[in-house]
Amino acid sequence: MPKTIDGRNDLFDRLLAALPQTQCTKCSYPDCSAYAKAMAAGDAPHNQCPPGGQEGVARLAKILNKQTLELNPENGQERPRSVALIESKACIGCTLCIQACPVDAIVGASKQMHVILKDWCTGCDLCIPPCPVDCITMIPVTGNKTGWDAWTDDEAKLAKERYESRQKRLEREELDNTRRLAIKAQNKAKALDLESASNDAEKREIERKRAIIAAAMARAKEKLK
Repeated sequence: MPKTIDGRNDLFDRLLAALPQTQCTKCSYPDCSAYAKAMAAGDAPHNQCPPGGQEGVARLAKILNKQTLELNPENGQERPRSVALIESKACIGCTLCIQACPVDAIVGASKQMHVILKDWCTGCDLCIPPCPVDCITMIPVTGNKTGWDAWTDDEAKLAKERYESRQKRLEREELDNTRRLAIKAQNKAKALDLESASNDAEKREIERKRAIIAAAMARAKEKLK
């Protein structure tokens, strides 16, 4: 978000820093950053973050110079922080939970048992819906402590760093895959030789395939810019 004269960028930074960085999407936005941007723009109320709890709502209200609201129950309830637990005997190693985890707190390989890094897990619950065998359970780990009493600023900072690190890794992997596909398409295009066609129908088919490959290569180049 570019800096503006009215301090909008500073407002975004302060709102983002006041969020617990669980990246749980319970606020109805794809991540904490998107929610902070929406609040800074005046497009979202400041009571949609269950992990932050009522104290989190108060923090956001103070930054926005607005009245403290009750946490919106439609976004969830304030609760003790939980950590995911995978039942080893039931896990089939599908990797869907690994793909869903926003902070890389799950390790494992295809068709092998997965393990939760407890110190990394933010309790976001995002690994539960994609699990095809329902082998993941959320275990409360903070007793009666909820919201920011169950989560520290240092933990939030680490969670934010791990989320951003994962996003950068996924971007690198996507670019690497795009490069591989572009090279593959280029090789296929070279193999399509019009002179090898024995009739007009074959020529049209080769030209059609060339057009498809050219369009795919154009999209790949656009991504690699």
